[in-house]
Amino acid sequence: MKGKALALLLLIGLYGVVMVPFTDHMRGRPFVEKLGYLPASDALKVLVADQKQSVGASLIMKVMMYFGGKVSGGNLKVTTDVDYKAMSRTVHAALKLDPYNMDGYYFAQAILVWDVKQYRLANDLLEYGMKYRTWDWYLPFFAGFNYAFFLKDYPNAARMYMRAGDLSGEPLFKKLAGRYLQQSGQTEIAIAYLTTMEKGARDKAVKESFRIRLTAFRRVLLIEKARDGFIAEHGRLPSSVEEMLAKGYLKSIPADPYGGKFYLEPTGDVSTTSKFAFAGVQNN
Repeated sequence: MKGKALALLLLIGLYGVVMVPFTDHMRGRPFVEKLGYLPASDALKVLVADQKQSVGASLIMKVMMYFGGKVSGGNLKVTTDVDYKAMSRTVHAALKLDPYNMDGYYFAQAILVWDVKQYRLANDLLEYGMKYRTWDWYLPFFAGFNYAFFLKDYPNAARMYMRAGDLSGEPLFKKLAGRYLQQSGQTEIAIAYLTTMEKGARDKAVKESFRIRLTAFRRVLLIEKARDGFIAEHGRLPSSVEEMLAKGYLKSIPADPYGGKFYLEPTGDVSTTSKFAFAGVQNN
């Protein structure tokens, strides 16, 4: 008995030696790093039993609080490196627990698509959600945009927009489906998408993220229209944005809200040195 008691005391002592510093270390780390140790989704479902909805909502809320704490002021500039991979894992786990949580889909669309560039993962989550939120036109609306704008998968984009049109009764979505099949009007369609996203977002940081992207794409469209006018008159692509300014097709060169500089690709497409992201944002 004395031997067992001594062994138990030694184990407790070792536990304290190991766990106290580990706990202190974890306490000082961002919460998303802690959530990076979440079990696999299927195992987590078993662990939380009948608390799936509340646990899922809690995970989404914590990710939103983390993201909000990583930005400063009204311009959404990132204050420190953002652990996007951990955020993605947490949102994914939350939606597997509660596929009805709309905030999770909004946040997944904002982060997975624009910042992490995990377009297929985002669409997998959206199509998973469609099995449950069968009345919701937003999910096929998001997926349709991802298929067309990022993945260039126009048949699937059209399929999703037809579904969004059927669910919402909005003819615009069926019109968008037709335009996607024609592979044209990409910037204008992006503006329509971002306008809807910005209006529907409830989280302040996410809403601001879409507002800034919307501003950037509107400025891209302004340059594209100037480019098209130049081509119509001169029969060639302008050599640069500056040439369009010099010849009066632009009153001024639009500022990139992300701090970059707009320029023309050799193909004539309008791009920006910022790649539509603030400097310092890391896709970890």
